[in-house]
Amino acid sequence: MNDIDYIPIAALNQYAYCPHRCWRMICAGEFSDNQYTIEGTSLHERVHTVGEANRDDVWQVRAIWLKSEKYKLIGKSDLIEVESGELFPVEYKRGNKGQWDNDELQVCAQALCLEEMTGKSIKTGYIYYAQSHQRQLVEISSELRQSAIATIQAVTSLLTTGIMPKPFYSKRCQGCSLKSHCLPKANEKIQHYEEAN
Repeated sequence: MNDIDYIPIAALNQYAYCPHRCWRMICAGEFSDNQYTIEGTSLHERVHTVGEANRDDVWQVRAIWLKSEKYKLIGKSDLIEVESGELFPVEYKRGNKGQWDNDELQVCAQALCLEEMTGKSIKTGYIYYAQSHQRQLVEISSELRQSAIATIQAVTSLLTTGIMPKPFYSKRCQGCSLKSHCLPKANEKIQHYEEAN
């Protein structure tokens, strides 16, 4: 693989969800739509209208680019809110609160970029779930930061080496638009067959 200039912030979310999916999307350039990706794309098309507004005492800025030289991250924010001098990244997601922490990692990566760009410490962010119309508070803790940095390193290695992680079947596969590409259950059967011989 080529040297990587910057990692898309969204790649952290993809990698934490499934390393094999991340490889297919980022390294192989594969993507298929399903109900969930179409809903997500539609949501982000509405959210990514560049603009700013005041809402009560909160200044809101949409669709600005975030970048970190330290972590080699780049991506577009859904929403940044400023209240009483504090910055809060807000990531929009289509469904209800997820069962996994991949969305939190994406918010943390945005916070890392904002901290570098502004010199301000980011303590919290939010995930807005469109289906439930609710926000989930994300504490940008030292543990979450360490997890985000470890994921950045894993994605960097994935992109640098180009080595494809093996697919494995889990409950997450049910909603994955690339399930038919990696066939995780077939891979599992082959692996068991090889182990038996």
